[in-house]
Amino acid sequence: MQLALNTATTVLPVDDMSRAHAFYTEKLGLPHRGKTWDGNDLFGNDGGAMLQLLPITDGMHSSHTALSFEVRDIERLVAEMEARGVSFQDYDEPGLKTENHICTTEAEKCAWFMDTENNILCIHETLGQQAEYQL
Repeated sequence: MQLALNTATTVLPVDDMSRAHAFYTEKLGLPHRGKTWDGNDLFGNDGGAMLQLLPITDGMHSSHTALSFEVRDIERLVAEMEARGVSFQDYDEPGLKTENHICTTEAEKCAWFMDTENNILCIHETLGQQAEYQL
């Protein structure tokens, strides 16, 4: 048996399910697939990766990127997402510098933002290849 990451489900902790649901549907435009057996929101496209929101009570969140979406034309998408109210993070550190919210390396371009629940998310464009999915 071989597992396929393109059909994996990422589970993100959320403090406020309603607020997080609105962010993922209205700001990111992810299709809501319904509820899981235990009542958690599930997002994704048919046959692709899924995102599940898991309510938590301890307020603990990861201090690193929890989820990254592969996209095409990251510059256009950053502008569109900003117009919908998404705030991008900017960095100016050794080895990590953003310009217009985007960090460019030899392999990819990346832009980071936080959801309403303080999860660090990213959009990235692989250079020299076509992205398979579009956010």
